[in-house]
Amino acid sequence: MANITRFEPFNELARLDPFSDLDNLFKGFMVRPVFQGSVAAPQMKLEVSEDDKAYTIKAEIPGVKKEDIHISVDGNLVSISAEVKKETEKKEGKKVVHSERYYGQVARSFTLDKEVEQGKAQAKYTDGVLEAVLPKKQGAKATQITVS
Repeated sequence: MANITRFEPFNELARLDPFSDLDNLFKGFMVRPVFQGSVAAPQMKLEVSEDDKAYTIKAEIPGVKKEDIHISVDGNLVSISAEVKKETEKKEGKKVVHSERYYGQVARSFTLDKEVEQGKAQAKYTDGVLEAVLPKKQGAKATQITVS
């Protein structure tokens, strides 16, 4: 015949050492990436400067071809996107030992204070850095509104 015992759920919790288990739970949480072995998506770093006549934008987009970079300007909204293709392959003789491929897209959009003269905008891409000069549209001035 089986012995009947009363279940006490709080007795089970009392036996746990809360500090030792929490240490193991969060150990290395912020130190290493969650998905180890996966390739991190590339980021586009921007630098926007301004003078009286134009905006100058420098964007770091390493490892892309200039044909894969697209810039669009709509008034004062600027969008930059690039298609990133990265392939690496290690061989020993004719045998492939390690192969990685990454295909993705990076994009940034931002607004400027004044509209851009689209017909006079210029861009060049050298050594992984896109440099775009966007002239300000003349006549587009900010107006002050008095509050009554």
